[in-house]
Amino acid sequence: MGEPWLVVIDPQTIFASPHSDWGSPFFAGAMANIRALAAAFGQRVLVTRWLPTADRSTSWGDYFRAWPFADQPPTDELFDLVPEAVGLSRHATLDAPTFGKWEELEKLLGRGADVVLTGVSTDCCVLSTALAAADAGARVTVVADACAGSTAENHAAALHVLGLYPPQVTVSDTAAVLSSIPRRRGTDPQ
Repeated sequence: MGEPWLVVIDPQTIFASPHSDWGSPFFAGAMANIRALAAAFGQRVLVTRWLPTADRSTSWGDYFRAWPFADQPPTDELFDLVPEAVGLSRHATLDAPTFGKWEELEKLLGRGADVVLTGVSTDCCVLSTALAAADAGARVTVVADACAGSTAENHAAALHVLGLYPPQVTVSDTAAVLSSIPRRRGTDPQ
């Protein structure tokens, strides 16, 4: 089993801003924990971004009709990383027009990777990524207090669902993950 990678899912303005229809009121608290985890994971950090580039002739067309505020060019500032997320990874940001990011992540990390998921939103992109990763054979840890849900209830519901998938998915917290890093990693990543 390889060393774990920290994945920060979609730390973007559209999910952080209180002025956005998708802004999570829990984003700032999750981001503080994400930054602590990123510092501990060093070079083994990947950041993703959701971009509104999906084919509108599919069900994504219906989705954007339901959420017209998000139907903007991918260069719109809504899709920028929040300042606190800039520089978390030395790797290029993984951009995808899908909720789940596992397809892109697996291309980089390989089959059966060990991933520690954080980000937003727990009840959409984190959940979609975690379940696809588990289904593909990855070892998944979801850091509950480093994820932000759309609401407290939706966050709790997503964590409940994720908790139904052991041993492929483990729900943990920042303190537990940080305390396991020296034992799991031993040395700094290359």
